[in-house]
Amino acid sequence: MLTQLTIRDFAIIDSLSVSFSVGLNILSGETGAGKSIIINAVNLILGGRSSPDLVRTGAERAVVEALFQLPAGSPLFKSLEDMDIPFNGEVLIKRAISKEGKGTVRINGTLATLQMLSRLGPHLISVSGQSEHQLLLRPDNHLSILDDFGGLTKERIELNGLYRDYWALKEKAERLRDHIRAEEERRELAQFQLREIEEAKLVPGEDNSLEAERSRLMHVERLMEIAFSSYQALYEKEESVLSILSLLAKDMEKGVSIDPHLDRHRRQLESTRLQLEDLALELRDFYSTLKVDPKRLDEVEERLQLIKRLKKKYDPSVEGILSFKEELSQKEYELTKSKEELKGVEAQVEEKREALLGLATKLSLERHKIADTFKEKVEEELALLGMPGTRFTVKFSPNRSTGDAAPADLPDSAVTADGMDALEFMISPNVGEDLRPLVKIASGGELSRIMLALKTILARFGLVETLVFDEIDAGIGGATAAIVGEKLRSLANYHQVLCITHLPQIASCGETHFVVEKKVSKGRTRALITSLDRERRVNEIARLLGGKVISEKTLAHAREMLSS
Repeated sequence: MLTQLTIRDFAIIDSLSVSFSVGLNILSGETGAGKSIIINAVNLILGGRSSPDLVRTGAERAVVEALFQLPAGSPLFKSLEDMDIPFNGEVLIKRAISKEGKGTVRINGTLATLQMLSRLGPHLISVSGQSEHQLLLRPDNHLSILDDFGGLTKERIELNGLYRDYWALKEKAERLRDHIRAEEERRELAQFQLREIEEAKLVPGEDNSLEAERSRLMHVERLMEIAFSSYQALYEKEESVLSILSLLAKDMEKGVSIDPHLDRHRRQLESTRLQLEDLALELRDFYSTLKVDPKRLDEVEERLQLIKRLKKKYDPSVEGILSFKEELSQKEYELTKSKEELKGVEAQVEEKREALLGLATKLSLERHKIADTFKEKVEEELALLGMPGTRFTVKFSPNRSTGDAAPADLPDSAVTADGMDALEFMISPNVGEDLRPLVKIASGGELSRIMLALKTILARFGLVETLVFDEIDAGIGGATAAIVGEKLRSLANYHQVLCITHLPQIASCGETHFVVEKKVSKGRTRALITSLDRERRVNEIARLLGGKVISEKTLAHAREMLSS
């Protein structure tokens, strides 16, 4: 319930604060007094568009604040919790607009976005004016109205979720198919590459060792010559290095007997002789391993040419080629996994499709059941609102669930996010005339009464705490206006109702009455709102009855209307 509305520096309002009560709150006043400005301010609380033109001339910014009290169990509790907004049973929304066009939104003191406000606003206030009449003229909205009446909103929301999940899974499956098709196209080449590399049986570092082996094989005769001559010079020749060192060692032995200081040199000489002897033997062994092998040279050359080709095709190094082979193996593995994943997703798609079609079929049957009851209720309410004899019906387009096809065989186009039904409200306000689409028949006054009829019917199901009616009296008067007033009063048993009206029949039904006035003070125009006591309310009803000249008879009539 809207308990307090405060407006500052908004259009021609410099400062206005009003406390609304439960039940039916009436707002009246001269045309142009500023009633529509108050509605515009309320629309800002709903997340409506702002403009720097709304800032009062000379002010830096405009501010609209609205305080709401929510009943226990309100669905907004969860929304506020999800937004991390502190909450203790009251919601204070503050929206500011600067003359530069910048704006801020705060909910219970927490900085918020317009998106957050737009999520909360429609659950706090519903404004029924010419804009909502236009919504009634859009057949797309008729399905939601019927669902609200039948208590099917929860099922429709569930269907919306199933529909989103189903198409998300379908898109995922299609992406997987595209991926698999692309990989399958590359697979033949990848498998050839993988076989080619695997058949080569490459070993890391193999190319370097083969290069070294090829160098030895190409120069084996020179290596044999070097090894043989070195061995001969060190060991085999008559005056070999080792034989000379042996003679020197004997001389050194004699020197040590003369001067012990030579012993260190003797040991060094002996060590050198032993090392050279080992070297000579190693050269001999190395020589014995060498042989001219043209066949092996050809094998090495061929192997190096193979590696060279693979390097040119895949990577400059053997290690890189082996890494590429692992990538090919991984892709093959991933392709297999993708195929397995696709099977799983396709199973989920089919499962979700069955659930979607099942719920859509169930929802369609429920809608057809409640349509007749809804028709009767609307016709009853319209008769009470001065439209007796009006015929009303819900026309379903050729139902996509009918025909020989079972639900499981229906194409995807048969179901939308709202189900498999398309419907439109048909009306005949004149006896003897055919039923025609509401959008082509109803006048402004008739639309107001149809909207009130729907609001009255849906009152027990609605979750919105506060209903605002602007121009509900358009095109009506007399006894019909009185009935409209009674309906609004009845609607106020379920919701807080704010009604802007020019008709005394409606104004007299209110439990609280405010008058909006426009005054000029110190060269500036101001809009004011005042709560009326009993006597001032009589005067306002009389003004609505008789205009500027108010007689005693008009005042008496006003008192009678209020008393009744």
